[in-house]
Amino acid sequence: MSELILQVKNLHTSFFTDSGEVKAVNGISFNLEKGKTLGIVGESGSGKSVTAYSIMQILAETGRITEGEIIFRGEDITKYTSKQMQSFRGKRCSIIFQDPMTSLNPVFTIGNQLIEAILLHTDKTRKEAKARAIEMLELVGVNEPTKRIKQYPFELSGG
Repeated sequence: MSELILQVKNLHTSFFTDSGEVKAVNGISFNLEKGKTLGIVGESGSGKSVTAYSIMQILAETGRITEGEIIFRGEDITKYTSKQMQSFRGKRCSIIFQDPMTSLNPVFTIGNQLIEAILLHTDKTRKEAKARAIEMLELVGVNEPTKRIKQYPFELSGG
């Protein structure tokens, strides 16, 4: 039997503006099992990114999860404090943004940025963090990760 890693149950996320409430995600539910890949497909503006930002709790200041549960390995992370979420992000769960030109700092190599994040959230040595960064790039299908880790974000394809 597969291990359930993530359950999103009836998630609702809204943004509160001067003009009123804007419902960005309206009742999405899904499960993610260990070792599986989940694709969320939809038109531009359909709430795909807001769903991911809701899970990671990195919404814009006006954004709020208004209903639902996000269960990660049996714990409802919507109940986490800011400090708990800060520890959760990077140690237990991460997000890979679509566009490396806006997601990564252009003045540092991809490796530097990944290694620093690993060092921040683990007790690994720099050498171990570099090995983990290469492994992470392999896991997400980046070709030639040992080469890519030395490159700058602008050297990656935007696709």
